[in-house]
Amino acid sequence: MSEKELRRYSRVVVDGNEQAPSRAMLRAVGFTEDDFHRPQVGIASTWSMVTPCNVHIDGLAREAAQAADAAGGKGVVFNTITVSDGISMGTPGMRYSLVSREIIADSIEAVTAAEGFDGLVAIGGCDKNMPACVMAMARLNRPAVFVYGGTIRPGVHRRDIVSVFEAVGALSGGRISDAELLEVEQTAIPGPGACGGMYTANTMASAIEALGMSLANSSAQEAVSEQKKADCRRASAAVMNLLENDIKPLDIMIREAFENAITVVIALGGSTNAVLHLIAMAREAHVELGLDDFTRIGAKVPVLADVKPSGRYLMAELIAIGGIQPLMKRLLERGLLHGDCITVTGRTLAENLADVDDYPDGQDIVRNFDNPIKPDSHLAILYGNVAPEGAVAKISGKEGLRFEGRARIFHAEEEALQAILDDSIKSGDVIVIRYEGPKGGPGMREMLSPTSAIMGKGLGAEVALITDGRFSGGSHGFVVGHIAPEAALGGPIALLEDGDTITIDAQMKQINADIDEHELARRRARWQRPPSAVQRGALAKYRAEVSSASEGAVTIPPEWDE
Repeated sequence: MSEKELRRYSRVVVDGNEQAPSRAMLRAVGFTEDDFHRPQVGIASTWSMVTPCNVHIDGLAREAAQAADAAGGKGVVFNTITVSDGISMGTPGMRYSLVSREIIADSIEAVTAAEGFDGLVAIGGCDKNMPACVMAMARLNRPAVFVYGGTIRPGVHRRDIVSVFEAVGALSGGRISDAELLEVEQTAIPGPGACGGMYTANTMASAIEALGMSLANSSAQEAVSEQKKADCRRASAAVMNLLENDIKPLDIMIREAFENAITVVIALGGSTNAVLHLIAMAREAHVELGLDDFTRIGAKVPVLADVKPSGRYLMAELIAIGGIQPLMKRLLERGLLHGDCITVTGRTLAENLADVDDYPDGQDIVRNFDNPIKPDSHLAILYGNVAPEGAVAKISGKEGLRFEGRARIFHAEEEALQAILDDSIKSGDVIVIRYEGPKGGPGMREMLSPTSAIMGKGLGAEVALITDGRFSGGSHGFVVGHIAPEAALGGPIALLEDGDTITIDAQMKQINADIDEHELARRRARWQRPPSAVQRGALAKYRAEVSSASEGAVTIPPEWDE
């Protein structure tokens, strides 16, 4: 490919006498004369000291930029925002978490398009900035590679952030002391990296690798490691190869690739947030993907990885035995992956996996197909008179597959958490947290604080929680989220009352309240949406534009697909 073709976008910015002002500006930030003849590779860094997930990414971005230069391009580092779910969890600030996914995607699109970058390396380290990077790549459709910032190392006694949340519940239940809680708090987070179990960050890193948008093993490296630095260097070299071969994100992000991502998420026992994010990413890639695809694929894919939160092991321990590549090879050999999908290596998935060795003998982190954790998916898509448009449950099976109980209604996460901590929640209760959906929050907060408090109090098998909000990847127990239509739109969850009998049946894929249509109609006639204190700013904009959780909670206008 000619130099002019490689610089499809940057040449518009820097070529010709009329672009002398542009070149003058770029000289001031370090461009040499030779750099104007090189393809420009934007390095989107999500660095921030607001969270350990991203605090090290500035160094990784510099590695990627230097590698782009060495490979014949010109690396240009720019930043975007991130917010910390772990820090904002259980507070009003958590409303901005999912909103930030849209802001990050918009900002990467804006900088890349405005500056005329020919290729893109995006480095994400926390839940929302990871799908956001891929969403922006799909919109721009320029050669691009995603790099995962990497997982955190285990804390003392193999602790992680969920250990702290659950310790709060254990303190409330009298199971530990104040001093023991402080000791957990002080030892759970040893340094940089994303939360240590198969929570949303590690789930999405694995999904993006299976999708083909990151290099082999990018999902299975610790944040502080030479392997992760090398991953960044290889990513920039890979972008240059993609430029040479004119391979773009929409060539990679096809329907079969999304099916591969879903398969890997299920086999790993991944986060419910993967449902939301994969649908959103597919929308950006013009790929039809919906809730029922998770049911269809989940019927034939078992849960094989014994990882937290429901299992025993951390991501660092999975990394130590080979990461997800051997698992993917097993899935491929079983006929559960589409091996002919092209990836950012320029090779197919099958070609990437051809020389991968299996896991070492004696490991028990990833099970064989004849001894699965669960024979089908832990992600159950439920329908019924509580969720006519669908809901997402994360049910590993060890909590049971069916729960029937009496509704306890709460209009905010904080109210429910307080009821759990003060022992107002009893065995057999179904906690209903509503007006926390994409529009109702607004922002669709995660419910890690109440689910962790339930587990910390030892009520995991005795209490269920349903919500039009969502869950952290660290949540486990009998939990159902993403209920649609949400309460703020007058969905049936808004009409539930204290004492209603609610049945959750993971085998039948149903969530129903024992209320007849006549009674639902009577309640609907008198329903009024509660007023919101949010009247302006990013949350108000998001509320006006956001779609249902069943559609990925995206802010893409409906006519965009036409």
